[in-house]
Amino acid sequence: MKTQKQAYLYAILSVLLWSTAASAFKITLRYLTTIQLLFFSSLTAAIASFIILLLQGKLKLLVSFSTRDYLHSAILGMLNPFIYYVILFKAYTLLPAQEAQPLNFIWPIMIVILSIPLLKQKISIKSIGAIFISFLGVIVISTRGNLLNLKFGNPYGVTLALSSAVVWALFFIFNIRDKKDEIAKLFLSFSFGFFFTFLLFIKSPLLPNWKGLAGAVYIGLFEMGITFIFWLKALKLSRTTVQVNNLIYLTPFLSLIFINFVIRESIVFSTIIGLVLIVTGIVFQEKSKLRLK
Repeated sequence: MKTQKQAYLYAILSVLLWSTAASAFKITLRYLTTIQLLFFSSLTAAIASFIILLLQGKLKLLVSFSTRDYLHSAILGMLNPFIYYVILFKAYTLLPAQEAQPLNFIWPIMIVILSIPLLKQKISIKSIGAIFISFLGVIVISTRGNLLNLKFGNPYGVTLALSSAVVWALFFIFNIRDKKDEIAKLFLSFSFGFFFTFLLFIKSPLLPNWKGLAGAVYIGLFEMGITFIFWLKALKLSRTTVQVNNLIYLTPFLSLIFINFVIRESIVFSTIIGLVLIVTGIVFQEKSKLRLK
């Protein structure tokens, strides 16, 4: 019982930290460009994961990997954090946080869709229904409740937010086939992501003010880096993954609370309805028992 309580503690801490991410993005992007933000946040995440590897005595793993392992990690690092966050941060510059966050949360449904061609998964009628429910939620949020006219508030921003979910889904699918140590994988992904971002950052290497830098460090630690360690710890300690996995559905709703009180966005009713539909579709999808192999 004590171990399970620890699992819940780590899981709840992870959910709370991830719930602050949307507000942190929006605030920090007032001071930094998307590339500047990704440069400093991915560097922070890489340093944090390196320190954890060092403290756990796992640095020797880095010299045991083959060239193919490093190539695979480079591809993963290009997907996430590089491409994923470049797209996501740009979406946050165009959309209210209350729209960008739930639209990005569609990634579990994107995993199901992409697993059909990539993993040769079969899809059930229930899964198709779940996908329909979630995408109805996407339409509600994107049109801000104006379903009859289907007039999107910011089509480009919506496209970017949904595209980021696709990139995350691709990263997830390719990552589950990678059997390397989880912390080592995180370090390599952030390191390669930082390298790719550096190639863009060096073209206009402007140093941020302290507010922008503080926001980037916070995002690097508590959106990208340490929080994933907490989540992995929760999964490891829990008797079953389901017991902690279900807590992740609290994230977008808690995020709306932070968005409302921290960055003072007035949450509109269509956002709440759309988010409920998205999460309902995801939960129904889980109930359909489609499993990635």
